[in-house]
Amino acid sequence: MAILSKRGLLLAAWMLTFYVLAPARAELESSREYSLKAAFLYNFCQFIEWPDTAFAGRGAPLVIGVLGDDPFGSLLEETVEGEVVRGRRLRVERYRRVEDARRCQILFICGSEGKRSGAIVAALRGRSVVTVGETADFLEQGGMIALLSDQNRVKLRINPAMLRSSNLTVSSKLLRVADLQR
Repeated sequence: MAILSKRGLLLAAWMLTFYVLAPARAELESSREYSLKAAFLYNFCQFIEWPDTAFAGRGAPLVIGVLGDDPFGSLLEETVEGEVVRGRRLRVERYRRVEDARRCQILFICGSEGKRSGAIVAALRGRSVVTVGETADFLEQGGMIALLSDQNRVKLRINPAMLRSSNLTVSSKLLRVADLQR
């Protein structure tokens, strides 16, 4: 049996740490990222106003939809659980098809749908649904809000013209903290 030198032991320990803990660190960073994105989605409910026609009725909840391979797990439900905004309960729904998402007020389009984002946004055009994506070209594809991950931070980019075109009113407080697409 070979005996490892002190340097060999340190290298082996580093490799073990890298291969064992790196996936855990990546999972923790991903969890933190989606915890932040869930908080952003909740806050959008407070800083955006929808016309009454965006809801099924007076007591209908404000629905945050997730389209695609859901990266949130239970984080989104935990963030909005028991919350009420402008007299409406918040509810989370998950969808596989854009046709099912037409009655939500905010639609988070997962990165797994990146290649279809333009078609998804086009299918919702003219409806009062806030489209939120996480790909770099989301706003260029007609999306309204992009939540972009960059060096352990989530950056907020907004296309105000697209929000206005869907009969949505956005608080200036939200616009001040975002990078605006012109």
